[in-house]
Amino acid sequence: MKRWRDGWRLAIGTLTVLPVRPLEELDRETGRRAMQLAPVVAVGLAAPAALLIDVADDSYAPLLIAVLVVAALAASTRALHLDGLADAADGLGSGRPAPEALAVMRRGDLGPFGAVTLVLVLLIQMAALAQAIALGRGIGVLVVALPLSRLALPVGCHRRIPAARPDGLGRAVAASESTPDVLLAAVVPLSVAACAVAWLDVPVAQTVAAYVVAGVVLAVALRRVRHRLGGITGDVLGALTELTFTAALLALAVP
Repeated sequence: MKRWRDGWRLAIGTLTVLPVRPLEELDRETGRRAMQLAPVVAVGLAAPAALLIDVADDSYAPLLIAVLVVAALAASTRALHLDGLADAADGLGSGRPAPEALAVMRRGDLGPFGAVTLVLVLLIQMAALAQAIALGRGIGVLVVALPLSRLALPVGCHRRIPAARPDGLGRAVAASESTPDVLLAAVVPLSVAACAVAWLDVPVAQTVAAYVVAGVVLAVALRRVRHRLGGITGDVLGALTELTFTAALLALAVP
């Protein structure tokens, strides 16, 4: 139970803005549990964002609501995943060998490739969510897409995927998840998706499509990362999360 408690603290402290007492020591077992709990944390993030949609729906245009929701999600996660997306885009877009690309990612300076990627991804997220809100399924789409996107974390930490470098957050969790671990982590997003279909009027076809499209995007991104960098980093995990979220929103916003 202590491992689960520590994993819960690590997941909340890392993946949200909520303050938690830092762990005295971060071991791989704790990191493993934290990645498994990432979709559960996402449900907690989805709840206030869904409430925002519900409260603002009668007062604001769908696009403005979508902008507010995406901004709220960024604030509630310290923009951690967006930062990872920008850094990963700069590193992968540099065209340099793996050691130099990793050095670009570590510097954290926002380059042109990262800036353009960040802007485009955010615009797509806001437009897709606005479309879903206009269709009357904004809340359902959000509660399906957010936990699904966090499933990218345990998948990205599968035992077949090594760390790209010997230090950093990625090293602490890389190759820590078995296939049963990933399947266990999938229980929450799948359950939430089933509830959204049953009670929030999210179409079954779009929900299935969201999982398929997000899975394809995740697989392609992981293949690219392994080929270019040799494995994952913390920035890569953030990028995978945002790309999966964007893909899911696009699929769910189809009329």
